[in-house]
Amino acid sequence: PDPDESVNEHVEHFFCVNHPDHYLCHQVVYNANDLAKLVSQRKAMQNWLTYYENKYERKPSNRPTTKTGYGGCWGTTVDAIDFYTSKMNDLAEKEAAERLKIMNDPKSIMPAAFVSFRSRWGTAVCAQTQQCHNPTIWLTEWAPEPRDVFWDNLAIPYVELSIRRLLTTIALFFLIFCFMIPIAFVQSLANLEGIQKVLPFLKPLIEMKTVKSVIQGFLPGIALKIFLILLPTLLMTMSQIEGYTSLSYLDRRSAEKYFWFIIVNVFLGSIITGTAFQQLKSFLEQPPTEIPKTVGVSIPMKATFFITYIMVDGWAGIAAEILRLVPLVLFHLKNAFLVKTEQDRQQAMDP
Repeated sequence: PDPDESVNEHVEHFFCVNHPDHYLCHQVVYNANDLAKLVSQRKAMQNWLTYYENKYERKPSNRPTTKTGYGGCWGTTVDAIDFYTSKMNDLAEKEAAERLKIMNDPKSIMPAAFVSFRSRWGTAVCAQTQQCHNPTIWLTEWAPEPRDVFWDNLAIPYVELSIRRLLTTIALFFLIFCFMIPIAFVQSLANLEGIQKVLPFLKPLIEMKTVKSVIQGFLPGIALKIFLILLPTLLMTMSQIEGYTSLSYLDRRSAEKYFWFIIVNVFLGSIITGTAFQQLKSFLEQPPTEIPKTVGVSIPMKATFFITYIMVDGWAGIAAEILRLVPLVLFHLKNAFLVKTEQDRQQAMDP
């Protein structure tokens, strides 16, 4: 590359030379994080201004007031509409200045761009072929839809991408196998004998027929489900660290990780660890040649656990997703304490 060329000129030069018949145009990516913060602040000010204007329309005889401190909680009392109007004007000027700064500052241009072609064939060739003898210089892939772009990962270098994905794979490996320890421990306690050993004062309660049925039938599955609640969020964070550039692909990678986690931990882990804890004394006392036979005899003992786990997952998992109780409760809490305008209500309804 020519050291005197900017990123914008370099991208145009490269595709005009290597794809002259199919290249149409391109759009480089700008680092507009500061501008995004100003836009967010301006939207918040606009929301407050709309709230006080609506309040004034409902009661024109009383001009609304606010305080100049954070959140209107302290400071000098001023006219609310005039105060937020002046805030809006100040932020509009800062936005214009920041936008001009970004457009004129070469350092604001990130080493990434969206390239358009005249034909689908040209797009497919460019997206699926190596563009340079050094594969780390030019990386091309299918561009996601604008709403699907994960902007934070657009300008990660090739070498850093490889390191990130290697470290994430290692972290996932240790997460899967380290997660077996608490799951195995909880499942060893999620039965009558385990609870009586750890909490002997609960023995009269456990001996009640109803409580005994719940513990034997649903407690192991519920305990495992509780351990898996935070897992999707953790796996999504790991997928973001890997450096993928689209939200849909992040979801796909998180689903793949979750699948392997369920296979290893819930299926194989529950069988192996459950069998090992239940037959630990037999393993220690018998010769090694008898261990496979003992495992084969004890594995069917976990059939009840998987039946109850499927029932719990069906009732508490899919049913909860259909009912959407958590978003419903959060919406009513936001609607009661945070909603001031129709825009706030729309945001509160957004899951």
